[in-house]
Amino acid sequence: MDSFDPAQVSIRSGHFIDGSLVDAGNTYADVFCPSSGRPYAALAMADAGMVDHAASRAWHAFRHSAWATCAPRERARVLRRLADLVEGDVATLAPLEAIGSTRPVRDAAAWDVPYTAECLRFYAEHADKHGGEVAATDPSLLGMTITEPIGVVGAIAPWNFPLVMAIWKAAPALAAGNAIVIKPSEMTPFSVLRLAELAIQAGVPAGIFNVVQGDGRVTGDALVRHPCVGKVTFTGSTRTGAAIMTACAQTGTKPVTLELGGKSPQVVFADVPDLDAVARRIAMGITGNAGQVCNAGSRLLVEAGIADALIERLAPIFGALRPGATWAAGTTLSPIISAAQAQRIGGLVDRARSAGADVVCGGKPIDGGAGGAWYAPTILRSVDAHAEIVREEVFGPVLTVQTFTTEEEALQLAQHEDYGLAAGVHTANLGRAMRMVRGIDAGNVWVNRYGRSSDFVLPTGGFKRSGLGKDLGRQAFEANLRSKAVLIDLNG
Repeated sequence: MDSFDPAQVSIRSGHFIDGSLVDAGNTYADVFCPSSGRPYAALAMADAGMVDHAASRAWHAFRHSAWATCAPRERARVLRRLADLVEGDVATLAPLEAIGSTRPVRDAAAWDVPYTAECLRFYAEHADKHGGEVAATDPSLLGMTITEPIGVVGAIAPWNFPLVMAIWKAAPALAAGNAIVIKPSEMTPFSVLRLAELAIQAGVPAGIFNVVQGDGRVTGDALVRHPCVGKVTFTGSTRTGAAIMTACAQTGTKPVTLELGGKSPQVVFADVPDLDAVARRIAMGITGNAGQVCNAGSRLLVEAGIADALIERLAPIFGALRPGATWAAGTTLSPIISAAQAQRIGGLVDRARSAGADVVCGGKPIDGGAGGAWYAPTILRSVDAHAEIVREEVFGPVLTVQTFTTEEEALQLAQHEDYGLAAGVHTANLGRAMRMVRGIDAGNVWVNRYGRSSDFVLPTGGFKRSGLGKDLGRQAFEANLRSKAVLIDLNG
């Protein structure tokens, strides 16, 4: 699917609670299309009362439906049916994802929707692949640990990959036997709503998969503080993550999984065998989704002897990207999510230029032809480690360049005072690669590539202010269970 007519996309708006669409709220907000900059739907905003209704029904479904207590293979069968429905619904899901987000429909159809289905299948197969263990105790005793679902998981998903980020949270929670209440971003609310409808078609009991719409200040805060919510998972900004962690401590305490901000380095050594391939890798790591990715490789650290040659290869790749609407064929540069975010990106670049940075390419807004906001992929040289543009997360297609001469200097530059989400290392020297892997303070390190694969078995998560806990992998599944110690007196 390369294009679609946005006027033909049917929007179903509302909350999804206890198996039904609920179009109710005291306030409504416009939902804007990033590609056009214009509102295309109205969204009912859930107040604390609506959140209470959703969380209470989720708790009731957890306690009284058979979801948590059925044979694990039955949960697996339902989740596999849901995966098949998601995959078969690409003609609906991909345009719905594209019209309201920064995801070009070609990418949504080819990657986001199939990835969502595969994530469901991966966690479906976890449903009966876990258990407790028998402890070494006195022979007159039987000691063991058993695991059980937490109950209701509250999930808050971001706007940059609406379906994918929602399924990161929903799939392991559901496979473990929990009910879930998801709050998608108020900027990208509708594809997750469709996912909830498909869950009911697949056989997920009413009340197990719920969606509440609204902002973080009212809806999100009410969700994380609700007494029926036993765990919270969130992807978004570091500041909001800290507020959620505080709320969970005050109203629980509740375990949290937080994937937060990043300022990730891409370290390139002079021994790389193919500089053209490295340039393409680096470009994709910062221009994919117009840089609106938590783990965007926004800091290029390159050995001084090859810096000019690498930048000469990067600039044409950046310049060849084609801005356009998410529904237009040929779009290779996504819009920025909002005009306000585009202005923020521009402000950071302008201040860097005023502080002495050299603009190799980009450095300005560009016209994508549909009325929304686009920002030209940008390369900035002559920046140092203390510059704002190097320290702060931009969340846009902006790459800073720093050079080094020794491995030790490269490692020092790769570290970040606040963030530790991801890093890329490009070298032909295996020993050097492993020294960098062990030395860089980040939760994800990629060597001779940049970005995740579709191997769901690998967890993802950051260090320091980049987060707490893990999404994906068995770790995400286990984070949706609680452990109970059991001791039986055999002589009793």
